Amino acid sequence: MSMSLSAELWPDVQPETARRLMLAGVEAFAQRGYHATTTRDIAGAAGMSPAALYVHFPSKAALLFAISRYGHEQTLALVENVVAKESDPVERIRLIVEDFVAWHARRHTVARVVQYELQALPEQEFEVVAALRRRIERIVREVIAEGAEAGVFTVSDPHVAARAVLSLGVDVARWYSERARQTPAALGKEYGGLVLRMLGVSGQ
Repeated sequence: MSMSLSAELWPDVQPETARRLMLAGVEAFAQRGYHATTTRDIAGAAGMSPAALYVHFPSKAALLFAISRYGHEQTLALVENVVAKESDPVERIRLIVEDFVAWHARRHTVARVVQYELQALPEQEFEVVAALRRRIERIVREVIAEGAEAGVFTVSDPHVAARAVLSLGVDVARWYSERARQTPAALGKEYGGLVLRMLGVSGQ
């Protein structure tokens, strides 16, 4: 990943040195796992001394928290944007899935760290991220419940259905790579159709 990508991933993070460290952290955590990665590994990948890391992040856990929080805020924004611009529950779910899946494919390295290193977060930081996850799930659940009430979705439990829908998208980060047959956008569209069929929408 390039330094220009760090600005694209975390445009609100300043200075650029902090973004470089986040990018190095993502690559190290994705390659070695959080617990096997040292602050020296991260600082070295960013071309800095270990002491330089502590100027921006007080600990390895603080760096992981920044990466995880930003990733969840970005995916929450995707979901909220769809709900704001689309009122039909069928199209809402289709677009939510398309955008959610495409993000996890396009940003698969970041997404693997964001989604699969959650348990490494300290309790207080974990709760911040967990609250973001609950907001995402609540929006999806409400859209599914609305569709079920309107008779366009056939689901017995919107809670279970919402978790299943989001799990499909999250899992993309586990297996997707640049060698994948489909582009992130094409994969998102295919998953959108699959989810609608899963929710009982005919003609998809």
